[in-house]
Amino acid sequence: MADKQLKTPENVPGKYYVDNTCIDCDLCRNIAPGTFARHDEGGYSYVFRQPVTPGEITQAEEARASCPTETIGNDGE
Repeated sequence: MADKQLKTPENVPGKYYVDNTCIDCDLCRNIAPGTFARHDEGGYSYVFRQPVTPGEITQAEEARASCPTETIGNDGE
C-alpha cells in the first residue's frame, strides 16, 4: 500500500501520488499516460497531472490496481 509520507517530490498536489517504492516498471505510464510521467534522473514514476475526466480517473485507478509494488496512492488529499 502506498505511503503518503513517502511521496516523491515531483508529484503534483492532489488525490493521486506515487511513493518512493516505485521500481520504474512503466506500467502506470502505459495505462494512464496523461497522469503519470517518468523522472528520468531518479528512475521512477510520478503524477505530473491529476486525472479530471471520468476516463482519466478510470485509467488512474486501473494503474493503481495494476501496480506490482502498490506504489500509487489515492488518499483524497
